[in-house]
This record gives sequence, structure tokens and C-alpha cells, in this order.
Amino acid sequence: MRLLDENLPKRLKQDFPAHEVFTVRDQEWNGIKNGELLKRMLGAEFDDLLTFDKNLQHQQNFSKYTLTVFVLHAPINTTPS
Repeated sequence: MRLLDENLPKRLKQDFPAHEVFTVRDQEWNGIKNGELLKRMLGAEFDDLLTFDKNLQHQQNFSKYTLTVFVLHAPINTTPS
């Protein structure tokens, strides 16, 4: 299972039709800090996180987690209307 961080548009999950993708909002985890979010992801058996947060690698000790984090690089983090 994949989780889209709240800094990404929820429509992005439609771009992964072959995967089970949830948003932070789907899980009712809005506003949860990154460390707690990663713990909750482990408890809910998520495999990876998709985020736009380029500083996450400097904020967390990923050796504690068995999650893959994909940091998406784009000029903006919104989708066209």
C-alpha cells in the first residue's frame, strides 16, 4: 500500500491504477507530524510514502523504518484543473 502525503494533490492517486493508494486525508491523519506519520504507516502496514517534502530526509532517521519514501520533484505540487 502507498500513502500520498498531504502536500500532494489527492487526484494523484488516480495515476497509480495498479497500486492500492491512500491519501493522508483518507486515513484521517491530517496534521500528523512526519515522525508520527511514519510510525502510523508501519502500524497500518504501508509500504511507501509519496511526498513533495524535500527536507524529510534531513528530519527523520530512516534507519528505524522499513518504508520506502519517494520524494517527487516538480516545479509545483498542484495538478492542472
